[in-house]
Amino acid sequence: MEATHLLDLGGLQGLIDALTARGYRVIGPTVRDGTIVLAPVTTVDDLPRGWGDEQDAAHYRLRRRDDEALFGFAAPPQAVKQVLFPAEELIWRGRRTGTDFAVDERGVAESDNQPYAFLGARSCDLRAMAIHDTVLLGRQYVDVRYGARREGAFVVAVTCSDPAGTCFCVSTGGGPRPDAGYDLALAELLDGGDHRFVVTVGTDRGAQVLAEVPSRPVTIDEIVAADEVAVRAAGRMGRTLDTDGIKEVLYAAAESPRWDDVASRCLACTNCTMVCPTCFCTSVEDVADLTGDVAERHRVWDSCFSEDFSYIHGGSIRPEIRSRYRQWLTHKLASWIDQFGMSGCVGCGRCITWCPAAIDITAEAAALRWVAQPALAPASGAPPAPGPVRTTGGA
Repeated sequence: MEATHLLDLGGLQGLIDALTARGYRVIGPTVRDGTIVLAPVTTVDDLPRGWGDEQDAAHYRLRRRDDEALFGFAAPPQAVKQVLFPAEELIWRGRRTGTDFAVDERGVAESDNQPYAFLGARSCDLRAMAIHDTVLLGRQYVDVRYGARREGAFVVAVTCSDPAGTCFCVSTGGGPRPDAGYDLALAELLDGGDHRFVVTVGTDRGAQVLAEVPSRPVTIDEIVAADEVAVRAAGRMGRTLDTDGIKEVLYAAAESPRWDDVASRCLACTNCTMVCPTCFCTSVEDVADLTGDVAERHRVWDSCFSEDFSYIHGGSIRPEIRSRYRQWLTHKLASWIDQFGMSGCVGCGRCITWCPAAIDITAEAAALRWVAQPALAPASGAPPAPGPVRTTGGA
């Protein structure tokens, strides 16, 4: 389904109104506390009109644009993962009455009653959602809470027009233009004072919603202009990642001295995993009130960068930062492929922007290609040949 239409600003407001009237909680980008976050929006005035951002290693700043773009920024700190797979979630609540004990899960279900509509989702985030669909819904034990939120979600994607200095989605097989996983996809056009959105319909549900919104047929020139937005953005990626043979490179680098180098800089703060749209490791926390009559179990995000994450039978199997960073990078770019048939990285660059030590996944992966391995170092100093495959495990 590739029908296209054109919306003006009034039409975009109509789209928000139509989604709200259908019972969706519309989640979109908005400016809050010096950053762009995803939060409930009810009007186009809630969107970050005229705001862009600067992103580089350990650097994030909002900046004023010289136009009125509503989506003229790169990936915000958190993806839609924060909604579909929240950082903390009540799993169950138990209550003791006398000698009886009852488990109540109604509080969990109530939070999922209203479906979400995501306005302005980026291509990298759609690919991350597809990865989570595989990880959380495609295995033997299904995450029913994620599944309930995901099934009801309506996605209005947008072509990324101004990628950040940390973006490299093109290197990971994606690109600024959404190509799947959306109900409607927008491409924002700014031509002088004319503010328009070319809309591509992705599903029957998207077509039904769009039919309730004032729009007109799109012209050839407008389609070409929308294409040019994506082409220009694809040519402005701030980073690149050489993925050719990356799995074999990382398996061969299990004993590379590069891990000691990166460990000397890594703070193990877990920021990279907290902003990653594909990381899915969790733990559980049990709490009880002072009477001991009410107990709750919560699921919370966890990180392979914490020493406790790999605590097994009296000790951590990854007590050093070098082994935790190796685990994260090797799983993300190599063993994820064996585990799920795809890379665990979508090239959004969030882990680079939000690392306080400015550690760059693309630079570390490139360095591992050229840092001689202890057992494989060639005498000539030429790049090492791929060595025997070694696995480091996965989440």
